[in-house]
Amino acid sequence: MSRRSKVWILAVTGLAVAQAAASILLRPNFGLTCISDVTQCILLLSGILALLPNVLSSRGRTRLFWSLMTLGVAFWLTYQLLWNYFEIFLRQDVPNPFVGDAVLVLHIVPMMAALALQPHLQQDERTTRLGSLDFALLLVWWLYLYLFAVVPWQYAHFNEAAYAHNLNALYLAEKIVFLIGLALVWWRSHGPWRTVYAQWFGASLAYALSSYLANWAIERNIYYTGSLYDIPLVASMAWVTGIGILAHHLSPRQQVSPRGSSHGVWVARLGMVAIFSLPLFAAWSVFDHLAPAAVRNFRLVVTLGSMLLMGSMVFLKQHLLDRELLGLLNASRESFENLRRLQAQLVQSEKLASLGQLVGGAAHELNNPLTAMLGYSELLTATTLDGEQRQLAEKIGNQVRRTKSLIASLLSFAKQVSSEKSLLDINSLAQTAVKLSQPQLRARGVQVHTDLASDLPQILGDSNQLLQVCLHITNNALHAMKETGGVLTVRTRRLDEAVVLEFSDDGPGAQEPDRVFDPFYTTKPVGQGTGLGLSACYGIIQEHSGKIMCQNRPEGGATFRIELPAAPMTTAAGLPSGLEKSRSGPPSGELRATATLTLPPTP
Repeated sequence: MSRRSKVWILAVTGLAVAQAAASILLRPNFGLTCISDVTQCILLLSGILALLPNVLSSRGRTRLFWSLMTLGVAFWLTYQLLWNYFEIFLRQDVPNPFVGDAVLVLHIVPMMAALALQPHLQQDERTTRLGSLDFALLLVWWLYLYLFAVVPWQYAHFNEAAYAHNLNALYLAEKIVFLIGLALVWWRSHGPWRTVYAQWFGASLAYALSSYLANWAIERNIYYTGSLYDIPLVASMAWVTGIGILAHHLSPRQQVSPRGSSHGVWVARLGMVAIFSLPLFAAWSVFDHLAPAAVRNFRLVVTLGSMLLMGSMVFLKQHLLDRELLGLLNASRESFENLRRLQAQLVQSEKLASLGQLVGGAAHELNNPLTAMLGYSELLTATTLDGEQRQLAEKIGNQVRRTKSLIASLLSFAKQVSSEKSLLDINSLAQTAVKLSQPQLRARGVQVHTDLASDLPQILGDSNQLLQVCLHITNNALHAMKETGGVLTVRTRRLDEAVVLEFSDDGPGAQEPDRVFDPFYTTKPVGQGTGLGLSACYGIIQEHSGKIMCQNRPEGGATFRIELPAAPMTTAAGLPSGLEKSRSGPPSGELRATATLTLPPTP
């Protein structure tokens, strides 16, 4: 604690001791009244100044806590200034009823709200937002009680005795509730917050004791300003300064909320109890024939107005809950769809991995007898044969070569070779694929429309492999539109931190879009396709940490969509930050395709 803080506490303590000495030594007169009233104002002002640094140095709910506590002390100071106006400036007794009584009663309300925030616990935004509405309900209820019990005897039908009795009863109930709340948070807190709550409890208990003693003395006409009954009051006022300085020195932090805490549930239940109590108060107003008609009517109007206000707050809370539930439902639906897509991708990866393990061993074993068969067929062709026999021998050789070509494709498909990646422009890649396919597209009467976005970020990949993917998808579209012709649309765009490349055709669409990437799946006649082309494309895109998907268009045709992550920021050397000609190897157990894969197109 700084020297300045110690001097401040010592000065406040000395002022409180001086007030106590004046109460003991001086006789009741105007001088004692002035000393007592001014001292109390100075102590309350000192308390506000001591609490303000906590407001400025904190954030979130902690700042709101200290702000509400400071507001409560400011209301207290306002009441004291009004009291001084009558006793010092006008030199007359404070009237009863007193206009400042409302300020005195309500000054505990923001302090109860501050206590209900429980700034010592970490809470999420949702709990804070909904809890604030519950706290607001309770605060409105306390204000309603003041309007219901006290105000009618002041304005609707003046009755000094009833006014004083109801005012003291309501004020006592507020102090008891506040002390109980302080005791609970004190008991549940730890560390510096426990010390802060303990100090607040001590100051509040001293103030409650002083109020009780003062009311007891007033009822017996032995109270006067500056009397011995004001000593606990002055002590509680001086205590506030110590709390502010101590809290700023300790700088208490939020602690983790215990699991299963039912604080929010009980606050919500108390809010509902407060709402359900309004009809009971309305019934009391109607059937209380001892109260004057003006009081009953006033209470009914206040009750109906409070019902409307609190009902609106409940409607707002329900609206927030409904919106939150809809958000959770949409999030759950989206999570389910993401999980379903991830499951499909995992299944596809497992298929490719299993196929790679299978063909990696079987293809080599098949190559040996096929090579022998091809050699024997060529030897047979070189011998003296008639025309029919030579034709049969050539057919055997052609079928063996076709089988060896298929096995070569399988070996290339199953090969897991790391590829060298560099920065690429996706637009240039798409344009190159279109130019290379232009002769075939023109021969089949297929038009190409391009819609390439400008200022796209570069991607990191293998140009040969990605070009192979683009060419294969283009050939698939060409095959789909070979009978009728059509339009092939190539589109690029940016989606968050990814680059999207789409190929859309006007063909009949895919029969089973979810299966087009399965190994050996093809809709072509036997001998015209192996069903491995799109599987290889899938492996290449996976190798580049991207996504590829196929879906049918509502207006007809199919769309192949490729998403590739944008490259990170580049250095002056033109390479991605942290990379120097990096080679991206495949993860263990996952099949990858190479850049040299050449397969006939499959749908």
